[in-house]
Amino acid sequence: MSSIETDVLILGGGPAGLWAAVSAAATGARVVLVDKSRCGSSGPAVYGTTTLWDIAPGQARANAVDRALARGGGLGDPVWLHRVIDETHRRLRVWSGPRHRVPDAAAGDPPVVHLDGATYLRRLRRGAVEAGVRILDHHPALHLLVDPAGTVVGAAGVQHHNKFRPWTVRAGAVVLATGGCAFLSGGAGTDVNTGEGLLMAAEAGAELSGMEFSGAYGLAPVLARVHPNPAVAPGLSVHFAVLYDESGIELPGAYHPAALAALADGRRVYAALHEVPDTVRHWLGRHGAIDSAGRVPVRAVLEGTVLGAGGLALSGSDCMTTVRGLFAAGAVAGREVIAGAAGVTGGLRGAWALAAGTWAGAGAAAFAMVTERATSARPVPGAGLGPHAHIDPRSVIGLVQEHTLPLRRSYRRSAGSLRDSIAELDIMWPGARFELGGIGAGQLRARQAAALLAVARWAGYSALVRTESRGIHRRIDHPDAVAHWRVRQRCGGLDDVWVRRADSPDPWDGELTASRPAAV
Repeated sequence: MSSIETDVLILGGGPAGLWAAVSAAATGARVVLVDKSRCGSSGPAVYGTTTLWDIAPGQARANAVDRALARGGGLGDPVWLHRVIDETHRRLRVWSGPRHRVPDAAAGDPPVVHLDGATYLRRLRRGAVEAGVRILDHHPALHLLVDPAGTVVGAAGVQHHNKFRPWTVRAGAVVLATGGCAFLSGGAGTDVNTGEGLLMAAEAGAELSGMEFSGAYGLAPVLARVHPNPAVAPGLSVHFAVLYDESGIELPGAYHPAALAALADGRRVYAALHEVPDTVRHWLGRHGAIDSAGRVPVRAVLEGTVLGAGGLALSGSDCMTTVRGLFAAGAVAGREVIAGAAGVTGGLRGAWALAAGTWAGAGAAAFAMVTERATSARPVPGAGLGPHAHIDPRSVIGLVQEHTLPLRRSYRRSAGSLRDSIAELDIMWPGARFELGGIGAGQLRARQAAALLAVARWAGYSALVRTESRGIHRRIDHPDAVAHWRVRQRCGGLDDVWVRRADSPDPWDGELTASRPAAV
């Protein structure tokens, strides 16, 4: 067994995790970063361009905050938004890497900086190594460690490229930067975003927020002939293309809401080839994406909480979760405070990863330095960690995808469809929790399946309770926003899922739990 002692342990090697590592190391703390794949070479940020807001102090900053609050249905927090913008602007002033700054757009969008995603991550990784951070690639974490008081004091997992030998890291504080959950939908780089971080935190007692805002979708071409190489991001080929429906009418709007609505209505949507670079056009042709009429049909791809606002609830400005010693950064954290009910896209997405990573790393280092460490620690029991497999994880994943990926399940919801999904997922949970398992790669697949199922249940329960439409949460049986629903929700629980107002310790009247799904 590999056993390491450190001050700050960071789980996840995307932008948020790397910013957390650099920030923690800058305080003089010893930092270890573990990644389930290769840090800096996996995840959505690797593909295409990383965009960050870069707004100088002044009226433009105030206008950007006002627009973000309005787009989020009034659930965002202006204090958090101003902090994110200020932190990102200050960090970009000293960023020495290549960039392309785009001034204010005609539509009133705030100025942004574009960075090549792969180059950005490589530079962050190099900076972390130079700061003394120890990086362990291909070390997926399986569960957290807690002391007798319940404080998180480390994590344990296996070494993927070393015969799945176990590893343990004891730490003064842990930062989760494992990303959101896209339910293995096929989005660019989201194959590693399967929700294990959310599950590990919930098993330690953490609360989640905004899980009803998990219905974020992107677009990708329909590939008819062969499946693309995993290193290729097909969705990027239509990201900036002009879209039109089967009648030839252009579908306007940033982030393609009209195109998604058309797909949800059963209409076909196509991307205009004249907007696509020649190299991308050739790639689309090789993979059968161009039909006989010379058009590129597109499909909806669920991005889940990667672009949605749901994630771990934060208890303070240092990004600590509701569990002592556990911090969250990036897409694993709840982002209602900055995005409200809207998706976290564009420059705000990149800015949040930078700012939250910086705060979580510094907060974790400060916590580790002032907290007396216990001499003993125990692993948090987890779903799908048994030594033997009595259920095929593919059956669990298939059920989860059946109730999350289709537009009729996550884009346009109703009480009937949500109750149907909850009933099916709840029936599967006890078996998945205790009957999933295995050794080596089988254990990783079992844990992944359990995490996908848990995230789907939290999202379903939260969406059923919020009887209105706001932002990316759309209820066809409650199509309007309702004033008294201008509140944030929290949820949690494993066997019994609960949902409550964020500003109240009590559940909603007639608490919705797995044991009483008909109470609401």
